[in-house]
Amino acid sequence: MRTANNWTDYRIIDTSDGEKLETWGNISLVRPDPQIIWKTDRTSRLWNTADGHYHRSASGGGKWSFRKKVPEVWNINYGNLKFNIKPTGFKHTGLFPEQAVNWDFMADKIRNAGREISVLNLFAYTGGATLACADAGASVCHVDASKGMVQWARENASVSGLSDKPVRWIVDDCEKFIAREIRRGRRYDAVIMDPPSYGRGPSGEIWKLENSIYDLVKLCSGVLSDNPLFFLINSYTTGLSPSVMGYILGTVLTEKSGGIVSFDEIGLPVQSTGMTLPCGSTAIWQK
Repeated sequence: MRTANNWTDYRIIDTSDGEKLETWGNISLVRPDPQIIWKTDRTSRLWNTADGHYHRSASGGGKWSFRKKVPEVWNINYGNLKFNIKPTGFKHTGLFPEQAVNWDFMADKIRNAGREISVLNLFAYTGGATLACADAGASVCHVDASKGMVQWARENASVSGLSDKPVRWIVDDCEKFIAREIRRGRRYDAVIMDPPSYGRGPSGEIWKLENSIYDLVKLCSGVLSDNPLFFLINSYTTGLSPSVMGYILGTVLTEKSGGIVSFDEIGLPVQSTGMTLPCGSTAIWQK
C-alpha cells in the first residue's frame, strides 16, 4: 500500500465502527467510512468533543451536527498548495487527502521530465492533482462536469498563488470533451482520471465504472502524445481491484508506448494504531 505520510495539516486520529475521527487544520470532524468495519475501543476524548459530526440517515444521505460554530470555509496546506475546506451535504469536505501520495508522484515525474509537460486531468473535482501538476511546472487542462467543482478548483488555485499558471478550466462531460480533443488533434503528455463509481450521463444514461473503464481508457489513449510521461487512474469502487485497473492500462498502453504499469491501494496513517486506513486504489502507467 502507498501511504500519504507527508501531511501536517490533516490527520486521522482514530477509526472505529464505521467512522473516522479527523483533524483538518484546527477543526475536528467525525465522518462515516464504509471501510471501517472494526469496532475497536474509542480511547480518544476527541470522539466526544469533535467540532462536527456527519450522521448517516437510515433512508440515505445524512446531515451534519456541530458542537460549535465552525468557519464556513477554512484552509489547509500541503507543501506549497492550499485548499479551501468546507463540509458539504454528502459528508465530503472538498478534498481527498490520500491523493497526496499521487500528487507527489506526479509532481516528481514532471519536475524530472526535462521538458515541458502538458497534463489532462479528467473528473478533476476541486483540483488537487491540477494544482500539484501546475506547481511542478506543467500546463494543465482541468475538466469536470460540475460548474461548482470547477469554480472551487479555481478558488484553490487562487489561494495557492497559482492563478497565473497555464491551466484551462473546462466545464464539460469528460467523454465528449476527449472525443472533441481527438478530432481537434490536441495531445497531452500525461492523463489523470478519477471517474465516479456510479452516475448518470448528460442524457440520463447510467454510468457504472466497472462496465465503462476499459472503453474510457481506450478513448483517452487517443489524446496521448508520441512521448507520454504517465497515465494514472484512481478508483473508489470496491469491486474494481488495483490489479484489474493495472491490467487495463497494460493492455491499452504498453504495446504502443512501452513503459511499465504499477498498481496498489492508497491510504492514510491512523495516529491511534500506527496502521494505515485503505482509501481507494490507483493504477499507473509510466514511461
